[in-house]
Amino acid sequence: MNYVGALLEDLEFIEESFEQVSFEDAQIRRCRFIRCSFRGARLPDSHSIGSLFEGCDFTGANLAGSRHERSSFANSRFTYGHLFSAQFHECKMTGATFEEAGLAGFTLVGGDWSYVNLRGHSLKGQDLRGVKFAEADLYGCNLEKADLRNADLSRAQLSQVKLAGADLRGARTEGLDWKGLDMRKVKIDIEQAVLLARSYGAMVLG
Repeated sequence: MNYVGALLEDLEFIEESFEQVSFEDAQIRRCRFIRCSFRGARLPDSHSIGSLFEGCDFTGANLAGSRHERSSFANSRFTYGHLFSAQFHECKMTGATFEEAGLAGFTLVGGDWSYVNLRGHSLKGQDLRGVKFAEADLYGCNLEKADLRNADLSRAQLSQVKLAGADLRGARTEGLDWKGLDMRKVKIDIEQAVLLARSYGAMVLG
């Protein structure tokens, strides 16, 4: 069965398999997919709105050009997925993993990306204002020139991250290892400057 160009509204699927199924150009509105498998599925140019994909497996799936608005992909896997030019707007991605996924042209706007695994991926130059990355694994990511103002980076893993030219003003930075960050041309606010100085043992006097 395939869902090419289909309109899916207010449907619920629990532990069902959609492996190798095509959802190309499908409109998915307010649907619930609980622990479903989309391994190898085709979802290019699909559009989800307010839908829930809880603990789903998108290993090797093609989501190129797909757009997702206010949808949740909590604890879902996108391992080896193809997400060229995919867009996620105000989505809940808590605990999702993108190991070895293709994210060229990938865009995220707002949303909750706490505990997500984006190791080694590039978000260079993206507008990430207000995005929640609490305890996210961003090891080795390219965040050069990214706008991270008012983002939540508390206890995020930022080792080996490229930050040149990024804007961190107003971002939550509790638990960050400032000494391990390359701060060249990074914009920070006064409070962050104090934390950075203290991380090197400086005594900041009022």
